[in-house]
Amino acid sequence: MSHVARGRGRAGFIAGFLVLPLALYLTFVIWPYIQTFGYSFTNWSGQSPTFDFVGWENYAALMEDGVFRGALWHNLLLLVFVPATTILLALFFAFMVNAGGRSGAGGVRGVRGSSFYKIVYFFPQVLSLAILAVLFGAVYRSDEGGLLNGLLIRLGLVDAGRPVEWLNDPDLVLWCLLLVVVWHGVGFYLVLFSAAMQSVPKDVYEAALLDGAGRAQTFFRVTLPLLWDSVQTSAVYLGIAAMDMFVLVSTMTSGQFGGGPDHHSEVMATVLMRNFLYFGKSGYACAMGVVMLVLTMVLSVVVLRATRRDRIEF
Repeated sequence: MSHVARGRGRAGFIAGFLVLPLALYLTFVIWPYIQTFGYSFTNWSGQSPTFDFVGWENYAALMEDGVFRGALWHNLLLLVFVPATTILLALFFAFMVNAGGRSGAGGVRGVRGSSFYKIVYFFPQVLSLAILAVLFGAVYRSDEGGLLNGLLIRLGLVDAGRPVEWLNDPDLVLWCLLLVVVWHGVGFYLVLFSAAMQSVPKDVYEAALLDGAGRAQTFFRVTLPLLWDSVQTSAVYLGIAAMDMFVLVSTMTSGQFGGGPDHHSEVMATVLMRNFLYFGKSGYACAMGVVMLVLTMVLSVVVLRATRRDRIEF
């Protein structure tokens, strides 16, 4: 058999395995995106089999929708604070459990009990967001029975007759949700960064310490550059999570699909679902979905390009 015939046979064999997965991907992933994009140019109500083409009318209405603009602003705030806070905390804890202990005869090592700390920090990641919402709902309860209010009252920092309305205060609700997301995510990225740090030869850390570098210098000049690929990937995933936030907002805040008080915790996903299910404005909701998709893709490209560096190899 000639090389050409064998090459064709191998290509046909590989193509045979790829046809079914590709067909499934196009049917269940790509086609719904195309449908959503098409519906965004119509006045579809979500239930009626008929609808009219309205062009860019839905997108023009988005620019005049104060609730959607507020939700977009909240997503952008979360887009800044969720990745930055989660990655900084995860990097710090990962550095401490891998190279934060005293160096001795065994070389560089983590703080005492570092294996236990990894398990403790990772524990929130095994909880679903629904369970997390219930737990922090108890923490943020707006009476003395709430864990946080109860603690502050015991310490004399809050008047028992006027407990803090954590999830009903327009100035606090978004930051309370941010705390939940960070608490949930730090453990996973700690483990991710720890795995990356363990691939770094200990000789690198020992050489830095012998040269007189302190812990902070070692972290910023050795650890962070070597973990940059992991940090870059984490920033993209956390950015995508910050563009969603539907589960926590809809279960922990007041109003239809959350968003309260007075839309101060509104995110784009909650506005989309409310328009789709309650207001019968499915075409309008599809336009919001397209905007979310475009923003998420732009975010991914910007982050990957802005944080691109030369790969460091050993």
